[in-house]
Amino acid sequence: MQRSPTVSAAMLRTPAAPYSRLIAPLLLAGLVAGCDSGKKEAAPAPERPVLTTTVHYKSVNQARSLAAIIKPRIESDLGFRVSGKVAKRIVQNGDRVRQGQELLLLDTNDLELQLEQAEAEVRAATSSLAQADADEKRAVTLQKDGWTPTATLDKARAAAAEARGRLTRAQRSVELARNALNYARLEADADGVITATPVEPGQVIAAGQPAVRLARLGELEAQVAIPETFVERAKGAKGSLTLWSLPEHHYQVKLRELSPTADAATRTYAARYSILDPDEAVRLGMSATLTLSEADTQGAARLPVTALFNHGRGPSVWVANEAGKLTARNVSIARYEGKTVLISSGVNEGDKVVTLGVEKIDEGLAVRPTESLSF
Repeated sequence: MQRSPTVSAAMLRTPAAPYSRLIAPLLLAGLVAGCDSGKKEAAPAPERPVLTTTVHYKSVNQARSLAAIIKPRIESDLGFRVSGKVAKRIVQNGDRVRQGQELLLLDTNDLELQLEQAEAEVRAATSSLAQADADEKRAVTLQKDGWTPTATLDKARAAAAEARGRLTRAQRSVELARNALNYARLEADADGVITATPVEPGQVIAAGQPAVRLARLGELEAQVAIPETFVERAKGAKGSLTLWSLPEHHYQVKLRELSPTADAATRTYAARYSILDPDEAVRLGMSATLTLSEADTQGAARLPVTALFNHGRGPSVWVANEAGKLTARNVSIARYEGKTVLISSGVNEGDKVVTLGVEKIDEGLAVRPTESLSF
């Protein structure tokens, strides 16, 4: 029967024994480290808590309130049709005037002299015409009797025609001089209110230079500046006007004019709305609020502005599904309202949308949704 080999003391004293005592602890440490690394790789990533809100679509009335100023539909700069020195200004800013009422007067000394000169020309032309007619009649008689040649008769007839033309020209000069004298009195061409008087007595002005500004009271309008996001909808919107001084009363308005180009500074479009039923309370220059409401309402979901982000593909939101995974959704914005935004499409009813920290999360990230308070 074979005997198992035994280890002698000499063998334990061999040089390999010290190395075996060093290798064993190293192998044991490596196995332990391998087990620990395997446990770390297998551990799932922790869920990140996020605030969410549930999407609810509601019928939203597309209304917009804009600041307005009461303006006249027609506001004209009136001026003299002749040049001269202003002798008297009869009206002041804010005065109500009637059609035909005198507003300003010019010094008429030179205009009166021109009229006298024109009348003197008429008298001289009348005398010349009488003499020319007499010469023409004598020439006709002498030519019939054979005492004068035909050439003399032709000259007499030409002189008479010239005299008649001179008289007509002088008469027209008298009419022009009288008109110029009448033009020295500036009158209102319609009922209205004086809104500006840029000239003063003693000032010499040219013909056509603005002397007063007259706002007609026949039709009043509300002037507003419409933002470019609401221009197309404003064309079919129903308008209502409220004066700041009379907030309980509403006036119906109708769009009359919409500028085709935007203002270079404000990027808004000037619009004018005719006031259909104005009363004595509506005065020029008053401040008012114009409310534009669309006839049709649409469904929209209200979300906080902090839920939106844009990574180059348009406005988007993060939607968390039932498993806690995030998905980016592109959305269509109806309009902004302060700290909230109205979403017309892109998310479904009941979706949970992340409302905070949207720039610090990524697609597919595991989250733990927490319903936020109402906003």
